[in-house]
Amino acid sequence: MPPKSLVHFDISERKVLLRLMDIMSVLFTLSVVGIIFEFDYFQIATDNWSWTLVLILYLSIFASIFELYDLQKASKFETVLKNVVFTGSVTVLFFMLTPLFTPSLPQNRLQILFFFLSVIGALLLWRYAYITLISSPRFYKRVLLIGDEGELDLMVPALQKSDPNYVIVGYINTSRKDKLPQYKALLQFNTSKLPAIIKQHQINEIVMSGSDVNKSEASVLLLKQLNNLLIKGFPIKDYTQVYEEITYRVPVQHLGEDFYKYFLFSRNNHNKFYIAFHRMTDVIFGVFGLMICVALIPFIYVGNLIGNRGRLFYTQTRVGKNAKFFKIIKFRTMPEDSELNGPQWSGKDDARIRGFGKFMRRVRLDEFPQFYNVLKGEMSIIGPRPERPVFVKKLSKIIPFYKTRHIIKPGLTGWAQVKADYGSSTADSLEKLQYDLYYIKHRGLFLDLDILLKTFSTVLFFRGQ
Repeated sequence: MPPKSLVHFDISERKVLLRLMDIMSVLFTLSVVGIIFEFDYFQIATDNWSWTLVLILYLSIFASIFELYDLQKASKFETVLKNVVFTGSVTVLFFMLTPLFTPSLPQNRLQILFFFLSVIGALLLWRYAYITLISSPRFYKRVLLIGDEGELDLMVPALQKSDPNYVIVGYINTSRKDKLPQYKALLQFNTSKLPAIIKQHQINEIVMSGSDVNKSEASVLLLKQLNNLLIKGFPIKDYTQVYEEITYRVPVQHLGEDFYKYFLFSRNNHNKFYIAFHRMTDVIFGVFGLMICVALIPFIYVGNLIGNRGRLFYTQTRVGKNAKFFKIIKFRTMPEDSELNGPQWSGKDDARIRGFGKFMRRVRLDEFPQFYNVLKGEMSIIGPRPERPVFVKKLSKIIPFYKTRHIIKPGLTGWAQVKADYGSSTADSLEKLQYDLYYIKHRGLFLDLDILLKTFSTVLFFRGQ
């Protein structure tokens, strides 16, 4: 019988814990401050319950935008300190600027300072406790991987990067290669004493891929031991499931010909109510986006005249839903002669993008004309970024199932844009495809809302593309 696992929290559990405790710590602190210092600007009572709901709403939204629920950042206090100050400041500001739903400003302006310091102090104290206790090694999930070399190459870096509390202790290599030198930091075990390995190294979970498990004596012994552990209740998971749960990506390059058996498309792809709501949202955003675009034109025209010296708008053929071509429209960020040598990817430090064009891209101003494509129905607010036909043709030959991303409309923003770094290579395109397929598989109102909030973070911190 394997030993009982040490206490640990899954990603979803830690995110729920962070959200609940953020709210509870702020409300508790405001209540205590109200009692001790005769603070009456904000009080929790039955006759003003709407104040509490508004505060919770603002706190939840801005904490998401300023990445307080990014588990990588939530485990580093210096990052948390900055994000808490941003979150608290904007939350308090919006709370004061919506007097129809919140209390009127007090005559004693010192109470506003008490309110601000209470929110900041409560969040910092709780987050320090989280980093010290919950995000400490005692709550790490210790994992043993079982798989062949190719799958280990996929799993190890992705899992270690995505969750700081998910510790890969070692692996059992089921391929015929004896050593995997790139993983010297990990322990390599044999298959003979799996229960002893779990006890000695306090393993909480086994993540396994059986694609290369052969019928050798060692493999048969491994499968018997795994079956015994499973009967006794020890958690054993398939690596594709774990990879998707932790990285929010679909490992398409290792799914092979059974991809469509595994990749169950979201029901919302054919849900008429969801599609109608999605289109209504696109129209509303499209109208407001075009209004902002028109207001920006005079300023961008002057900057473009000086910085790019070309026509203000440019169009380019892109691949849309069902692999149909359409003309995307954007503000110019490069000179007109930027592709004399043929189509090429735009890199993060692309020399063709000069000062004003670089500024436009960093703050996403060049994207505003695409709201016209959204209103026309060629694009959506959320979806995979539309790619050029020449690159689609090239990537489809290299990356498995690349064209699957064309079953929905391309978008101004999307899961890949808010989760992946700036993409300018085949490897980057593969990573973005994994995110795009995750969105297609799981798309829904909550994921759409999450993408919109993360888009604000991406713009604020000048990330992605």
